[in-house]
Amino acid sequence: MVQGVVIDNENCLVNTNPATGEIISRVKCTSPDELEGIIETARASQRAWRMKSLEVRVGLLKECIEELAAVSDPMIKLIVQEMGKPIGEAKEEVDYAVEDQDEYFDILLDAIKPKAYGKSTVVRHPYGVVAIMSPWNFPLGEIMLLALPSLASGNTVIVKPSEVVPETGALMVKTMQKILPEGVIQLAQGSGSVGAALVAHPGIDLVAMTGSSATGKKILEAAAPQLKRVILEMGGKDPMVVCADADLEKAARDAVMYSLSNTGQVCCSIERIYVADSVYDEFQELARVAAMDYRVGNGMDAGNNVGPMVSKMQKDQVHEQVEDALAKGAKLLHQSEIPETESNKGGSFYPVTVLADVDETMKLFTKETFGPVVAIAKFDGTEEEAVRLANDTEYGLGSSVYTKDTDKATRIASLIDAGQVGINCYPLDNMGVQCPWVGHKASGFGFHSGKDGCLQFSIPKTIVSG
Repeated sequence: MVQGVVIDNENCLVNTNPATGEIISRVKCTSPDELEGIIETARASQRAWRMKSLEVRVGLLKECIEELAAVSDPMIKLIVQEMGKPIGEAKEEVDYAVEDQDEYFDILLDAIKPKAYGKSTVVRHPYGVVAIMSPWNFPLGEIMLLALPSLASGNTVIVKPSEVVPETGALMVKTMQKILPEGVIQLAQGSGSVGAALVAHPGIDLVAMTGSSATGKKILEAAAPQLKRVILEMGGKDPMVVCADADLEKAARDAVMYSLSNTGQVCCSIERIYVADSVYDEFQELARVAAMDYRVGNGMDAGNNVGPMVSKMQKDQVHEQVEDALAKGAKLLHQSEIPETESNKGGSFYPVTVLADVDETMKLFTKETFGPVVAIAKFDGTEEEAVRLANDTEYGLGSSVYTKDTDKATRIASLIDAGQVGINCYPLDNMGVQCPWVGHKASGFGFHSGKDGCLQFSIPKTIVSG
């Protein structure tokens, strides 16, 4: 068993539905010999791919988007079955990946095209073969964020989906293979050992991974002997600061929504909520009431807006953190029911849980939770304390500040050590497609998205005329 996934005696991933425990499929793991062949094919195909013009490559990627849109319905169903997220959230993930991509492709073209400076021209040189390690929480969207700039830059790509959600990644790759030349995008399946083999192989030039900080550190260590390039988007422990003058109703709604989105299984979930002491009691009640609107159950049932945990292992981790917090003095404000229905039998469900009086002695405030938990703490209301508490973590992915004082919000936001800060909003709500997605500290090494992120997938080369 790896990451809660059984690998059977035929070296197949036993792919199960986390809402029911039923087997969806058995997926053959890529053997060492097969992996060697995949890498050889990627290297052999890369020269012809890079020699195509940027405009031709991007044109083919646009056709891939059209093909993916044509399979959006089975893709949505597959994401719900494999990962467990509510069907509405699965639709949002697929729609985001396949709709209105023209602006993004314009950004790609502008970022990668040659730039002339007098007698010098700066061109973008592809790395070669890119290994993409994708997570289970956004099994389509996260691959696309890494694959599109990789391919547009002239690299060939090998996608290794999370062993928890192998079929979603497989459907994406097979769909794109209908459009792209042979060998330009390929698939490798299996546990972490397959990923480790990709990272260590001298035929891989760049590793792009979204996943845990622990996995990212292992990749960085394995890539070091070859000075291999890496792009690592890793975990978070995102803080939310609620000042005394905030719109408390909006702050409480947002706190609950973005603690529970995707069943809390998001690298940038709100996991630490710091509320000014003068409004602490009022905020607790607003959050408790807001959480009562969330119903746990099978993601295929439209009335449910919180699905199962992706695995029993993940459920046990969340439960252990909640029990640790309660044992150390946290106050339970709300815990939802899990309806006993036919579609819920055998699932890895965890109730929506709202806790107050959480502090830094509890694992809930120091370890990444990745579950449907709203964790609330009190602070003295000062800007200095808000910044200190927000930065009291090894992570630095997202954060948010709620206050009606624009100057105060700007001061606090400028001092929080995170790649994204929302002022009176969740950062992802209003981020433009031009913006990079960045992790500070243990949340990132390199970055992606936006023009700056697109440039991470190629290296500049200056050509000078005499």
